[in-house]
Amino acid sequence: MPPEIRLSIVSPVFRAAPLVDDLVMLVANAAALVTQDFEIILVDDASEDESWARITAAAERDPRVKGILLSRNFGQHHAITAGLANARGEHVIVMDCDLQDDPRYIPALVAKAEEGFDVVATRRERRQSWIRKLGAALFFHVYNALADNRPADSGVSGYSLITRKVVDSFLRINDAHRQYLMIINWMGFRHAIIPVNRLSRPAGRSSYNLRRLVRLGLAGITSQSNRLLHVAVAIGFIYVAAAAIGIACLVAGYLSHGYLQGWASTIVLLLGSTGLILLGLGILGIYLGNVFDQVRGRPLYLVRDYRNFKQPPL
Repeated sequence: MPPEIRLSIVSPVFRAAPLVDDLVMLVANAAALVTQDFEIILVDDASEDESWARITAAAERDPRVKGILLSRNFGQHHAITAGLANARGEHVIVMDCDLQDDPRYIPALVAKAEEGFDVVATRRERRQSWIRKLGAALFFHVYNALADNRPADSGVSGYSLITRKVVDSFLRINDAHRQYLMIINWMGFRHAIIPVNRLSRPAGRSSYNLRRLVRLGLAGITSQSNRLLHVAVAIGFIYVAAAAIGIACLVAGYLSHGYLQGWASTIVLLLGSTGLILLGLGILGIYLGNVFDQVRGRPLYLVRDYRNFKQPPL
């Protein structure tokens, strides 16, 4: 759809009630340096705290603040999709609600986009811990080896700007398992990266624990490429080749030395083959699950309530 305003800022909100007021104030101040024609869209992903009450209060104070309350917790990337579906800006900025994405970079993002880039991403110069940095580097190394996209940078964050053309293209993609950055990366539009400093979270803590991060990473790989299935097949061939060599060695040993006892090697081979079979079945099961979720054709999200929209959000 054609842009109706100059700038939209979309932020998914989850368990961030203490941060909403500061988020709105800082984003509004930064956006005002670019244009007065802006909107702030806060998408509450069914938080259990007072986030929606804070969003509602902010929307009552400023009509440029708009709220969307999802019917249940659909996940961060589905909440981003809901925000993008209702953003009207020529440029749309996506940022987290935890204030680790510094709103002061909003003018720099817009300025870079006006040089002719469709996507302006940010590279974090500093992360919270070396463990997360190492985990991110390992994940993106595996992801780049398996995915069909152009190589992704482990330091690039979701804090980014996309043009109206990219927003409309993003909304055409109806993947049930979706990750904002990976889809943007797959689309291939002309992009630039600016360095930013990542701030400390003023309150609360991240909802992404190790288990959720692993699930998110696995979903990201399996939703973007089927090469993991090819890897499982390759491992199977390697294992069959190793078994053939082992059998040849056993036959040669039998012919030269007679029968040799060795139950330990048999147990190891049995456990190894069983593990590989289960690994292959698990990988296949993940892909089948993704297909099942996709063919059901359920909506990516459902809206329970909204604020400051002339008509119900899309």
